[in-house]
Amino acid sequence: MQTPVTATGTAPSHRMTPAQRKAVVAGTIGNTVEWVDWALYSIFAKIISEVFFPKGDGAAALLSTLAVFAVGFVMRPVGAAVLGAYADRKGRKKGLTLTIGLMAGAGFLIAFTPGYDTIGIAAPLILLVARLVQGFSAGGEFGSSSAFLVESAAPGRRAFAGSWQQVSVAGGVLIASLLGTVFTSLLGEDALHDWGWRIAFVVGGLLGLIGLWLRVSVEDTASFTEAKAGGRTPKNPLVAMFREHPAAALRVAGITIAGTLTYYIWVNYLPTYANLTTGIPLEKALLSQTLCLIVFVVLLPFAGLLSDRLGRKPTLAGFALGFVVLAWPMLHFLNDSFAVLFLVQLVGMLLVLGYSANCAVIMAEQFPPEVRATGIALPYALAVALFGGTAPYVTTWMSENGHADKLWLYVCGAALISLVVYLTMPETKDKEFS
Repeated sequence: MQTPVTATGTAPSHRMTPAQRKAVVAGTIGNTVEWVDWALYSIFAKIISEVFFPKGDGAAALLSTLAVFAVGFVMRPVGAAVLGAYADRKGRKKGLTLTIGLMAGAGFLIAFTPGYDTIGIAAPLILLVARLVQGFSAGGEFGSSSAFLVESAAPGRRAFAGSWQQVSVAGGVLIASLLGTVFTSLLGEDALHDWGWRIAFVVGGLLGLIGLWLRVSVEDTASFTEAKAGGRTPKNPLVAMFREHPAAALRVAGITIAGTLTYYIWVNYLPTYANLTTGIPLEKALLSQTLCLIVFVVLLPFAGLLSDRLGRKPTLAGFALGFVVLAWPMLHFLNDSFAVLFLVQLVGMLLVLGYSANCAVIMAEQFPPEVRATGIALPYALAVALFGGTAPYVTTWMSENGHADKLWLYVCGAALISLVVYLTMPETKDKEFS
């Protein structure tokens, strides 16, 4: 069992054992490749809309594609409840192998499904099923992977270890962005539309199989093993979480609101949004995204170390306050200049570091190990479904209906809600943790 950390006890150890480092590396790589398939959908949303939906109104087809994207998020709470409880009863390792298998399988399904011109209405229906499966998988992934990484950490390095959950998510988006950049740059429009985007999904699925192999090779965490050995794992972790930890569950949802909205706009959807609203070529927008993601991924562990030193509250509050102040100028001055887009993306991603470096650890610190995966997964997934999954649809709808200049209010409002949560929640950096 890991040595507990107390506010009045001795200083925690900052060294990670070789076994802890191996667990963090394996968890990070496995999580990275899972998120490639998830991110590819956003990157190729415009092409997918042309392949899977009837030709005619391009804006309507894109909105339909983004609606399928949002529907995938509807399944995230379902997956969080089912797979989070599974990870609390059967172990983090079993939960993680199941989620990555589902994600890879759905990615292959999207890659090999014929378009609307070939099989008609069956094409968007199969696309919908695949995204529902991916949403189900993603719903269980965050809770299980966050619990696994934070439980694998040295006591004084919990935020550092937890930050690798978001390194892996951003890494998956980065790989997907690189695939998008390479394919849009090297292939002609016809080849990209006909088969190029499908090859990207095949690559993502193959990477998922590699991640599955890695997850099978690791041991489960001591926190789960000891909770199970002590008879503390409940028969129904979902009921136990709501009955015994309702305030913590609400806090996780509040922590997530601003983080998921800003993440999905700045890290996932901004290239498509900029292409639609400013006319900047998609390949240039994807290049900007790729460069900013490299900076983001490199700095995330250092932001985790900052949280381990300063605390969760100040680093989270700095993120939210930054968006309250800068949301309007960043979105107001966005235009078809590569330099301006790069600056807007970079500043936004630097702010998101404050959330992404903290989200896994602050949520894990709210719950005991017997309900930790469920407690992280379900409230997080509900907030993500409401604020993250709808973000691309809402931003596109606002753009198509002449309200693009109001997007900053959407971002600022979400940041204000979470800022209140951050300022009023208890500091957990030195909380006893098992």
